[in-house]
Amino acid sequence: MSDILKSLASIASLSDQKSKIEQYRTLLQSILVISEPEVLNAFIDHMLTDEVPLVVSRQLMMHFAQDLSRLSAEVFKPVATHALDRLQPRVVSFEEPVTLIREGLADQLEKEEQWSKAAGILAGIDLDSGVRNVDTSYKLSKSIKIAMLYLEDEDPVNAEMYIKKAASLIGTCKAADLELQYKVCYARILDSKRRFLEAALRYYELSLLSSQKAEGLTVDPEELIQSLGLAVTCTVLAPAGAQRSRMLSTLYKDERSPQLPVYPLLEKVYLERILSRQEVEAFAKTLKSHQMALLPDGTTVLERAVMQHNILSASKLYNNISLQELGALLGVASERAESISCDMISDGRLQASVDQVENMIHFHQGEVLLQWDAQIQSLCHKVNEIVDEAANAGIKLSA
Repeated sequence: MSDILKSLASIASLSDQKSKIEQYRTLLQSILVISEPEVLNAFIDHMLTDEVPLVVSRQLMMHFAQDLSRLSAEVFKPVATHALDRLQPRVVSFEEPVTLIREGLADQLEKEEQWSKAAGILAGIDLDSGVRNVDTSYKLSKSIKIAMLYLEDEDPVNAEMYIKKAASLIGTCKAADLELQYKVCYARILDSKRRFLEAALRYYELSLLSSQKAEGLTVDPEELIQSLGLAVTCTVLAPAGAQRSRMLSTLYKDERSPQLPVYPLLEKVYLERILSRQEVEAFAKTLKSHQMALLPDGTTVLERAVMQHNILSASKLYNNISLQELGALLGVASERAESISCDMISDGRLQASVDQVENMIHFHQGEVLLQWDAQIQSLCHKVNEIVDEAANAGIKLSA
C-alpha cells in the first residue's frame, strides 16, 4: 500500500502532463491486477486531490470506470460504492464516469436480486444534465429499467413515478423494443396497483401483437399467450360489473383462450356460474402476492372478486333470497353478504334491493329486461311512424 502511495505522489510531481497521464494509466492497470479494495480506493482518493489537475483526473477516472467491470463482485461493489461517494460532490465534473459506475453497480445488484437498491443507483444518473447531451432513447430506456426494477420489489408507487417520466418521452422515440417494454411495464404497474380492468386491457393489447418480426423486434408467441393469461387473471380479479362482463366476453371468445390452463375458470365466470371453493383455491395458487393482498375489510382481493361474482351469479338464478342463505352460498356471515350486496347496488353493478325487515334481497333482473323490451318497442313504433310519414309524402323507401 505504501509503495502505491509513493508511486502516486511521484507521478503527481511530474510537470509533463502527457507523461503524467501515461504513468497514471500504467499504474492503474497494475492496481487493477492487484484488485485490492484499499488500493483502488486510494487511487480514487488521489485522483480527487488538488495534486491532480481536473483535465487529468477526468481522463483517469473515465479509464477507471471503464475497467471496473474486470473486477470480481466482491471487490467491485465496495470500490464502486466508495467511488460514487467521493465523486458525488463533484458529479458535474465527472458525469460520464459516474454514469458508467452507476450502470455497472446497478447491473451487479440486479444479479443479486437487490431490485430496489439497483433502481436507486440508476435513479442517481442525471438524465436531464445540462453538461452532456443525453440521447432521448437512453433517457427512455433508463426510466423504464428503473420502473421495472421497482416492480420486482412490489413497489408500484416508485415504479409509476418513473413510468410517467417514460410516458413523456415515448412519443419522441421510435424504438420498437423500448415501446414494447414501456407497454409491458405500464400493464404490470396497473396490475400491481390493483387497477385490474385497466391492466387486463393492456395485457390483452399486448397479447394481440404480431408474432412476426417487425422493426427489428421479434415477439415470442409464448409471451403473447402469457399476456393473454395475465389478462384473464386480472379480469377475474376485477370488480364485478358491466365493464368486467365485456372484457370477459372478449377473452372467452378469443380463439386462443382454450389453450390457457385458467380457461375452465374463465368459462364458468363468463357464463356466470357460481364458483366452488376448490376452483377458487386452485386459482389462488397461480396468483402473485399483490393479487392476494388484504383489503381494509379483512378480505383478500380474490375473496372480494369471487364473492361479488357469486352474488351476480345468484341474481341470475333467484328472484329473491334470504341474506342468511346468500351468506351460506358465499361462505360468509349474512351481515357480510348484505354489506357486499349494498356496495354493489350503490355502485350500480347489481340491480337489486335489500329488505332489512325481512332480511331478504330482491333481484331486479326481470325489471331490467322489461325496460329493455319497452325501449325496443318504442323504437319500433318510431320507425313505423317515419315510414308512414315518408309514404304520405310520396317517398319510396327501399328495403
